[in-house]
Amino acid sequence: MVKRLKPGTEEELAEIIRDADGPLHVTGGGTRPIGRPVDGEELSTSALNGIVHYEPGALTLVARAGTPVADVEAALKAAGQRLAFEPMDHRGLLGTAGTPTIGGVFAANVSGPRRIQCGAARDFLLGVRFSDGQGRMISNGGRVMKNVTGYDLVKLMAGSHGTLGVITELSLKVLPSSRSTGVLLMEGLDDVTAVRALSQALGSPYEVTGAAHLQRGMDGHPVTMIRLEGSETSVAYRLSELGKRIGAFAEVTTETDPELARAGWTYIRDVGPFHDRAGDVWRLSVKPGDAPGIVAQVDGAEAVYDWGGGLVWLVVPEGTGAGAIRFAVSEKGGHATLVRGDSTGGAFQPEPEPLAVLSAGLRAQFDPRGILNPGLMG
Repeated sequence: MVKRLKPGTEEELAEIIRDADGPLHVTGGGTRPIGRPVDGEELSTSALNGIVHYEPGALTLVARAGTPVADVEAALKAAGQRLAFEPMDHRGLLGTAGTPTIGGVFAANVSGPRRIQCGAARDFLLGVRFSDGQGRMISNGGRVMKNVTGYDLVKLMAGSHGTLGVITELSLKVLPSSRSTGVLLMEGLDDVTAVRALSQALGSPYEVTGAAHLQRGMDGHPVTMIRLEGSETSVAYRLSELGKRIGAFAEVTTETDPELARAGWTYIRDVGPFHDRAGDVWRLSVKPGDAPGIVAQVDGAEAVYDWGGGLVWLVVPEGTGAGAIRFAVSEKGGHATLVRGDSTGGAFQPEPEPLAVLSAGLRAQFDPRGILNPGLMG
């Protein structure tokens, strides 16, 4: 049985890392096991929880890494604010239990549909505290946007998946919630036409905050969705004007019910079409214009396009070889990550040699014993 370690303080965490005589499998809430399997003692940050400081007027919040995302969102909602980057909940897609944590969100740089308008999770990270692979506590960054000391190191931790250090505390920027949401819907578009429509919407002056296309929507037919947010008057005007602009692609309908709009974008955010379905799931980061052609090259694939086509989720028959998918993506300068499936051969896109050398150098500096999630991203 794998031993599970759940330190309740930074001092306990640092001591565990200093005394470790073998690999440590670093996790948060255990909801997104992406990457190669890691053999070793499980080190969870879930007991390092709680909001340390929240200043709504300064749009900043400080929380320990194991704080449930739901707790952070509840505190923000009470003040009319939100996590603007709209982090995905992987549990439905991966069939996992547990509780998503704010540290896990930033360790994996989890960003949802609103990324196209406001940026990725790492763009909202102001500061971090973490233990490196030698059990040394490191503090970097600050609580306000003006403090950019060590900014590169802060961003480096976002998306490192626990391979460079174990995050214990984060300072992040938050934003006000929108008062109104409207969604433009088009049905029956093929992938190429849908991406063109999304690109035209994103290139407009109407501040689109969501642009997605499902090959198979809730009713089984293709649906293209464009979201606008803001004040009620502004949203109504922009829905009308943008609807006219993209009306040449297909008949446009409008949804302004807040609950239906929220449910629809949660469905996109969490890749709802692939829940409770067999098959491997891939996450592709590509140029929007290249996305339909790449999808067409993968036999038996079904796609969900987000970020105007820049993010593509694919479900393919179980055991589909990675070679063809990675080749189709890398040929166009993109990246492919195996999110669900047999990852023993590697889940992340292999790095070009110069970047691989740089990554190895960083790991050697932060984790010279190679004990923090070894091989997970290899």
